[in-house]
Amino acid sequence: MVKQKTIKTEISLTGVGLHTGKEVTMTFKPAPVNNGFTFVRVDLEGQPIIEADANYVVNTQRGTNLEKLGVKIQTPEHVLAALIGCDLDNVIIELNASELPIMDGSSKYFVAAIEEAGIEEQSAKRNVYVVKEVISFTDEATGSEILVMPNDHYSVTAMVDFGTKILGTQNATMKSISDFKTEISESRTFSFLHELESLLENGLIKGGDLNNAIVYVDKEISVATMENLKIAFGKDEITVKPNGILDNLTLHYPNEAARHKLLDVVGDLALIGTRIQGKVIANKPGHFVNTQFAKKMAKIIKIEQRNFVPVYDLHQEPLMDIHKIMAVLPHRPPFLLIDRIIEMSESHVVGMKNVTMNENFFVGHFPEAPVMPGVLIVEAMAQTGGILVLSTVPDPENYLTYFMKIDNVKFKHKVLPGDTLIFKCDLITPIRRGICHMQANAYANGKLVAEAELMAQIAKKQ
Repeated sequence: MVKQKTIKTEISLTGVGLHTGKEVTMTFKPAPVNNGFTFVRVDLEGQPIIEADANYVVNTQRGTNLEKLGVKIQTPEHVLAALIGCDLDNVIIELNASELPIMDGSSKYFVAAIEEAGIEEQSAKRNVYVVKEVISFTDEATGSEILVMPNDHYSVTAMVDFGTKILGTQNATMKSISDFKTEISESRTFSFLHELESLLENGLIKGGDLNNAIVYVDKEISVATMENLKIAFGKDEITVKPNGILDNLTLHYPNEAARHKLLDVVGDLALIGTRIQGKVIANKPGHFVNTQFAKKMAKIIKIEQRNFVPVYDLHQEPLMDIHKIMAVLPHRPPFLLIDRIIEMSESHVVGMKNVTMNENFFVGHFPEAPVMPGVLIVEAMAQTGGILVLSTVPDPENYLTYFMKIDNVKFKHKVLPGDTLIFKCDLITPIRRGICHMQANAYANGKLVAEAELMAQIAKKQ
């Protein structure tokens, strides 16, 4: 079981945004389990939070751009690629401007900062979506396509046809995420001269210089264009190297452009919000097709997670029967609402209840058409979670469990006499000072019947 990871301590970097030209300070901070990657605009009132979520993508022109409730995050893909490439799950990224620093146009400096901060394992299990069949997205306008197929680990291949004599067709492959640092992270962003002219005319790439973007010269440079480039880049002289690159940059790899496109794929697919176990193949990738594929994957994963029902062998001897449960919980019939504990770990617990017509509550709750009250389903989930939190003290019989908060409660299906309820509670954050914060789901008849986010605290009996 792979555990989630975050950084050990916070660390800051300062640079400029490629398109805005504004100086920005970015700080990586440790984040709790199940936080994911979140951006915090510390320069704005209330310090709004924008999750790294494909559904917040609003524009992919010259980079991936996120927006939530009017708050923008520009070009996060190189940072997100570094976070995934360093095998992280939960990080808070504080910014005092909208655009992340471009640095040298790669992920190298972000990887170095993360390694300096250190990486630590967390208590919760990492959520991984295992690809079981081919899933694809095609942009009919450009012919770009991304697909993912079943594989025993995460890998990415990018195949790029630039349609120019300078670059032609290039391929790049990351066989494993462990190869990101050495094979991919140093690959810098690039542009063609004809694109550069348009960007300069429109006031973009204000933070650009010849040290953070490779410029491929795919056309003859006029005297006027050369003068504009000198002004834009603050250079007295600009030349074209024999390999068609503007000025004095040396390529790290012959296929650096394809490797950078692969880097962008890794960063953009981080917006799915869930790790992927599968082989990604990207043909002519770009931010639009990358993020559209990320949206499609996120939707598929959400639907499958919503419909996923864990299966347990109810014939096996339970971890705790009713007698052991009563030795831990203070509840007694008719308000003891779980019959068995099936399994338990440091971060989750699974309980069970057989719902019969003899239940006390059916006497008054729709006796002609009996339905288990939703509040009692929530209480049963809380009692299941109570077993987990009480297992952390040596004398659980001397403690009581109290609700602190209930959020995001949803009831999906009716629970009727004859149903067998399964309750699964997973910790959202580690148990601290007797406080348990968990995601609780209730299942019956192969369906999710109820869900809630619960917070409870144990306290010693007076």
